[in-house]
Amino acid sequence: QVQLVESGGGLVRTGGSLRLSCAASERTFSNYAMGWFRQAPGKEREFVAAISWSGGSTHYADSVKGRFTISRDNAKNMVYLQMNSLKPEDTAVYYCAADLGGSSGSTYSIEYDYWGQGTQVTVSS
Repeated sequence: QVQLVESGGGLVRTGGSLRLSCAASERTFSNYAMGWFRQAPGKEREFVAAISWSGGSTHYADSVKGRFTISRDNAKNMVYLQMNSLKPEDTAVYYCAADLGGSSGSTYSIEYDYWGQGTQVTVSS
């Protein structure tokens, strides 16, 4: 059982930045890929970013490419999402997730095995 706890959400103005953190309970954290997803009110959950088990490979949704950066610290069992140049359309609940079966992190939520409870990000205009 992997427990994931997100933090770092909040209210920020357009153009601002936030850094989300996700703490994992599992000692084998470094063995699996991690992803960030988000869900806005009335919309389906969507892929944001993913990172391989080693951190050597990352990929992003087109909507956040160039603005968001995913990273991980396997020694601390942590994964991060640095969000810059935030826009009102980035407003959503952000979730981190663990992909135990994949090496690079899937873009499909169904591929992920464990999820955090989510953290709210609100970008005001």
